[in-house]
Amino acid sequence: MMIHPATAHFAMVLPIVASVFGLAYMVSKSESMSKISSRVTLFAALAMIAAWYTGNQAGPQIIDYLSEAGKHELLEHKELGFYLAIALSIIAILKIIGCKMKSYALEVLSIVLLLGATATTLLQGKHGGEIVYNYGMPFKAYMIESTLNEAVATAEEEDEDEAKVEIYEDAIDTITSLSEEVDAIYGNEPKEENESEDEE
Repeated sequence: MMIHPATAHFAMVLPIVASVFGLAYMVSKSESMSKISSRVTLFAALAMIAAWYTGNQAGPQIIDYLSEAGKHELLEHKELGFYLAIALSIIAILKIIGCKMKSYALEVLSIVLLLGATATTLLQGKHGGEIVYNYGMPFKAYMIESTLNEAVATAEEEDEDEAKVEIYEDAIDTITSLSEEVDAIYGNEPKEENESEDEE
């Protein structure tokens, strides 16, 4: 089961939260708000690093299930995630240094940079969603259609009904196996388990 979706949600939300606290600090200029915004910015950086790391682990699991366009999108997503992890780490360091030195100008600089990184993070999240829903989720349907078309073409070449039935049975086994592989990658429970739980 992939844990990247969970870490990615933290990586998207925490920069927004950090930005809100950062803007609050710019208005209030209070020391307590400076410390809070610095800590949240650090957590945002750690979340982005975690999202990038788990994404690296998840990429090889799903890349074979994507079209060429999907693979290209995935590689761009990975690269941008790496840059965001570096950027947020630098921003967090600047914010903490500014907090320790009580440098309002340095903290403001880090907050402005954070706002830019947050906007980029939202774009990154959009790309991640496209990989899953535009390229990943339709995979089952495409493969089912392809497997059935191939089975029909092969069955038409057979004269005996038993041979045709065997071809279709093989196609169903292939589709079931493929479905289980994709469900395992996305962390979905097998249909039988879901049904038994509903009955209980």
